[in-house]
Amino acid sequence: MAEALKDVSVAILAVDGFEQAELLEPRKALQAAGARTVVVSAKKGKIQGFQHTDKGEQVDVDLTFAEADPSRFTAVLLPGGVVNADAIRMDPKAREFVTRMQDAGKPLAVICHGPWLLVSAGLVRGRTLTSWPSLQDDLRNAGAQWEDKEVVVDGNWISSRKPDDIPAFNREFLKRLQGQ
Repeated sequence: MAEALKDVSVAILAVDGFEQAELLEPRKALQAAGARTVVVSAKKGKIQGFQHTDKGEQVDVDLTFAEADPSRFTAVLLPGGVVNADAIRMDPKAREFVTRMQDAGKPLAVICHGPWLLVSAGLVRGRTLTSWPSLQDDLRNAGAQWEDKEVVVDGNWISSRKPDDIPAFNREFLKRLQGQ
């Protein structure tokens, strides 16, 4: 399995306040399958993860939004975390990044509060996805169909609700990246 995704490069978009499990666990699964993962953020250095409301691990940033070229990536991963999701959605470069990935038909994998970026980028109308339950009104008001499931696949989009859903999320994301 370590070679299955050897030609795949996944951009992980996050800022301070990301939900630790939603970045680290999918990243570990991607790397175990041979994918290259690149953490992309608003600033260089490290970003602070959280385990719900408690500080967690810090993660090194590989590229800034200004440096990252969406054409060089196979897919994008958007972890949640309320603070992360609320801040990242306001960054025009982050919105541009996901828009360019969507325009190219590349996989967008999103967990928990991560869909806020897709709402702010104007991408959810007509899409079916799941999220942390408190986002369902935001998603519906932006024109999406919301479902309360551990994982929802809608074309090139893979979405999950919370850390407990990560095994199903990883399974579907890896399948999509392997062309299944």
